Amino acid sequence: MLTNIFSLMPEDLAKSIISRQPDLPEYRIKQVLSWLYKFYLNEPEKMTNLPEEFRAFLKTNYSFFLPEIESKLVSQDGAVKYRLLLEDGKIIESVLIPAEKKNTLCLSTQVGCARNCKFCATGKMGLIRNLATQEIIGQVIIASKELKNSGTAKLTNLVLMGMGEPMDNLKNVLMALQILQSNAGFSFSPRRITVSTCGVVPGIIALADSGIKAKLALSLTSAIQSKRRKLMPVSDQYNLIQLKQALLYYLRKTSFRITIEYILIPNFNMDSEDLAALRKFTGDLSCKINFIPYNPGRNSPFRAPTETEIKDFMQRAQKLPQAITLRKSRGADIFGACGQLTKNNLGEKK
Repeated sequence: MLTNIFSLMPEDLAKSIISRQPDLPEYRIKQVLSWLYKFYLNEPEKMTNLPEEFRAFLKTNYSFFLPEIESKLVSQDGAVKYRLLLEDGKIIESVLIPAEKKNTLCLSTQVGCARNCKFCATGKMGLIRNLATQEIIGQVIIASKELKNSGTAKLTNLVLMGMGEPMDNLKNVLMALQILQSNAGFSFSPRRITVSTCGVVPGIIALADSGIKAKLALSLTSAIQSKRRKLMPVSDQYNLIQLKQALLYYLRKTSFRITIEYILIPNFNMDSEDLAALRKFTGDLSCKINFIPYNPGRNSPFRAPTETEIKDFMQRAQKLPQAITLRKSRGADIFGACGQLTKNNLGEKK
């Protein structure tokens, strides 16, 4: 099986090509990388400034396969959900979220997810498999190409918050981060990349130790252990005490503050005791807190909070010492909002 060219660090790709074509001028490598990461091209025969025999060499020795757009839905609020067909027929989803000054892509890292958070539709799929590095990178290329072809501004921010738990596929995630941040690749600033986790403690520590910079977001949703266990089975494996220690470790190893994501679920985690527990948990963390109204999927076990419930909660939350934000999820009308990505919402290919 051919190595996928998008799975390689630019430096490793250069070494691989030179080892097979030792007389190749160095500038040819730069031309290839420009086609891959500036023009988002995965068809070597269209790399017109390369000699024909070199194009044939690339096509013969490397796979250029990327996920393909199976369908594309545009929300009333401008968010775009892509259903992407992988090489083995599996399907993932990613969401492009345009705003006035930035374009954010919500990336998937797995087909399905093993963590089974009760407020997340993806968890109902179970884990099917990890995404390969090129499948993570491919989502970025597709969104970047779509923006380029539409003549709008380029992709500015990446959040690994789509289908799957990034910490459960950390090897491939870390490789993707390196390619994304490489000057010869996409040149993304680490400040514009956020890796989200439901609280996988070893993954948080491994990310901190890796030396690969990225911002961290934690899906907390309750700072009361008994409540969090009901919502997030990961809390049986790594309790709030262990999670807190991992977050403090991450903060010691990086200059980025943490983002705490808190899903607002009526009659469950929006009372005074919940805010008191949140204050206690985050008191010594360098963090900001995003409150996100729950987005029901099909057959959801919970309901969305009303505007009155949200307003009342946010007024009480103003007393928290951290910066807080009410984050309005985008793309809910196309099942593209937080927690809604799943193969089942639009009918999966069998």
